[in-house]
Amino acid sequence: MANIHVKTGDTVVVLTGNSKGVKGEVIATSPKEGKVLVKGANIIHKHVKPRRQGETGGIVDAEGAMYACKVALYCPKCDKGVRVRHVVDGDNKVRVCAKCGHKFN
Repeated sequence: MANIHVKTGDTVVVLTGNSKGVKGEVIATSPKEGKVLVKGANIIHKHVKPRRQGETGGIVDAEGAMYACKVALYCPKCDKGVRVRHVVDGDNKVRVCAKCGHKFN
């Protein structure tokens, strides 16, 4: 099982691609593929057929999956995407900004 450095609900910044610089929340993660879905980033156009009678089809905008290595955790204190350190705080391990020391959990 592979690990991803971001969790669902984290605020991240996209580092590369057409959505470079976009700040958004992680909607879903796929550790097996090493991919994440970021709200408002990597928008794709899906062609949807109507499945039931009376339902309309058409072109729907949706977030596409992107590799987790293309996003960085957003630190509100530094106001940019940063790397994280893991610090043992009592009984649990906490993610901490490598630059300023802001705790994420």
